[in-house]
Amino acid sequence: MPSLRTTVTELATGLGMTGHASLDEALDARPESMVSLAPEHWSLLERANRGGAHRLDFFTAFSNGQAFLRADNGLRNRLPISIEWKGSQRAPGDEVAPIDLRVDHVYLVSCKYLSTILVNASPRHLFDDLLRGPHGRRSGDWYADVAPAEYASLYDAVRRGVADVDLPVRLDRLESAERALLAERLKPGWPPEAAGAVAAFSSAVATATAERWHGALERAGDKEAMLWRLLRMGSAPYFVLGTSPRRSLRLRIATPWDWRQSYRLLNFEVAAKPGGQPLVAWRAEVRHVHDASVATIEGHIEVRWSHGRFGGPPEAKAYLDTPHELVPGYFALT
Repeated sequence: MPSLRTTVTELATGLGMTGHASLDEALDARPESMVSLAPEHWSLLERANRGGAHRLDFFTAFSNGQAFLRADNGLRNRLPISIEWKGSQRAPGDEVAPIDLRVDHVYLVSCKYLSTILVNASPRHLFDDLLRGPHGRRSGDWYADVAPAEYASLYDAVRRGVADVDLPVRLDRLESAERALLAERLKPGWPPEAAGAVAAFSSAVATATAERWHGALERAGDKEAMLWRLLRMGSAPYFVLGTSPRRSLRLRIATPWDWRQSYRLLNFEVAAKPGGQPLVAWRAEVRHVHDASVATIEGHIEVRWSHGRFGGPPEAKAYLDTPHELVPGYFALT
């Protein structure tokens, strides 16, 4: 089930498209075009609206929906017949775009409020498979694969630092219950005596991961497609409605076909990045074909445990560091 804030922002975005002058008016009307909403959803929205804690979220999201209704490359003031909400449903197929709303079975909308996350996948899926196929698959322990010695040394140092927790001597003997216990114990931070092992582990994982990703990219010979997948560009255009720390986000996301009409990839580089956890930076240089100007797109990937330190399989969480509105292929809604 999505969080209350996520539910509020996604549904208020949809309500803004229904043509009502205000959020209160839309909630009172319960427009039939919001076809996915059950009575309990309307009640939840009304309670959240009365509570006031999400007032800014309601206002921003509703305004984004209104802007999409008015936009020339959006609905062009044509009231939608159906607005479908994905909610907590998982995509049944290989979905490239992170879609939250579907309008009239045609317009696809992703609601992104104060988030710079592009992709959350297993490390093997990102660094070995280059994001080909379904997102988010889990497979094995990446740390044990790319930095086994540093991983084992980290576990030994942690085990000594949390002597009050009964843990097996060997890392590969950790059971799920013990992992959950260790993750809870390490939530406030690493034991001081493990600082050196943590630094060595993070550096080794980042370096080995960057090398492995670089090798996979060289073998595939298609860095342009890697960039498209990272930026969540697929065969159908879609829209991003949300906010960044600086402004509202109202964007149309290009397809690779659209992208090729305007841009050429000059370079795509990956490198280990210093940090408190394993980080891999990525950087693309792109030339605009019409004026020869060059733009840079930058991001990073955190290779981190899911469910806390030692708590679950590692995941690869890709972030966009360049402001969304400056990314070639992310076009402002007009």
